[in-house]
Amino acid sequence: MIKPSPPQTIAELMQRVEAISGLTLGDLATQYQFKSPEHLLREKGWPGQLLEYVLGASAGSKPVPDFELLGIELKSLPIDYAGKPLETTYVSVVPLTNLTGIRWANSTVKKKLNHVLWLPVLAERDILPVDRTIGSGFLWQPSSAQQAALQRDWEEQIELIALGRVDEISGHLGQVMQIRPKAANSRVTTDAIGPAGKIIKTLPRGFYLKTNFTQSILMQEFKA
Repeated sequence: MIKPSPPQTIAELMQRVEAISGLTLGDLATQYQFKSPEHLLREKGWPGQLLEYVLGASAGSKPVPDFELLGIELKSLPIDYAGKPLETTYVSVVPLTNLTGIRWANSTVKKKLNHVLWLPVLAERDILPVDRTIGSGFLWQPSSAQQAALQRDWEEQIELIALGRVDEISGHLGQVMQIRPKAANSRVTTDAIGPAGKIIKTLPRGFYLKTNFTQSILMQEFKA
């Protein structure tokens, strides 16, 4: 099957989203002849890659929203039987050097979260990847309160990095967004600002939305 082209309008994107609601990832993979893994230990990103492919996301690994033309980021959200998020949601890589002039207003996190297409996927641990069901996708933009919380978490943690205190950052920081190591293994390192401004080697880090935040987004959308 020919790879779907990027959607030209939000209406076209949402038509595609509605068309896959209720299908399993396996149904989709078969329909689009997309290779399926037996388990996700080595292929953790497979559901997201499949959904990006089917919906026509175009950004690849560039630091721009997945649907570049529409300014919309795609986030698949694994949920349990009760509809609660099973894990934190990756947003973007954390800059650990060259922080001069970096501001929330021009940050990759703000760009990525400005307009999000959330796609819940029933992904309880006992369900095989191919049998996981796609829920009802919806568009979300942060409210002023959500935006303020994201900005506060971003600024507080970026300030620690700028002060050479990256090693003090743990997943406990942040009300709605945390910074955690993002690397295949502990041998992968990158440059960061260390004490007294010297460059040190550390694990790459990523920004992740906490599950309490994504749960509140789901409740806001699907409130009874």
